Amino acid sequence: MRIEEEINQTKPFPNPQTKAIVNLNFTASWLSGVQTEILKPYGISIQQYNILRILKGMHPKPATVKILIERMIDKNSNASRLVDKLLKKGLLERNTCPRDRRRVDVMVTEAGLEVINVVARALKKSKTLMRLTNEEAIQLSDLLDKMRSTDT
Repeated sequence: MRIEEEINQTKPFPNPQTKAIVNLNFTASWLSGVQTEILKPYGISIQQYNILRILKGMHPKPATVKILIERMIDKNSNASRLVDKLLKKGLLERNTCPRDRRRVDVMVTEAGLEVINVVARALKKSKTLMRLTNEEAIQLSDLLDKMRSTDT
C-alpha cells in the first residue's frame, strides 16, 4: 500500500524528498512494531536484542557499557539499564576487569547466544522482513547511508 493510503494523505506531498522522509518515518515505526511482535515471545525488547547482537559480534571478548553505547542503534537507550535487565534474565554476565577495578566487562552467556540464534531464525522466517531481494536491500541500505552522509 502506498504511503498516501497508509496515512490517508489527501493532498500531494510538496516534493519527493518530503514524501520520502514521511515514508521512512512511517516505515521505521511499522518495522519497529513488527520486530517487537517477533521478539515478544522471547521476553526481550528491540534495544535488548541490539545489546545481545553487539556482544555476540564481539564474543568471546567482553565489552564495556561505554562500547555498547557507542555501537547501539538507538542512542537514546539507557545501556546500563538494558544490561541490568539482561543480567537478571541470565543472558549476560558482568565481571570486574582484573587490571582495572573501575572497569566492568560485560559478556553474553551461552543462554544469551541461544536466544540470539533463535530470534535471528524467527526474524529470518518473517516474510514481512524478507520482501526485498538481496540487491534491493543493498540499494536501500546504500540510499539510507547516502541520506545520512555529512558530505555536502
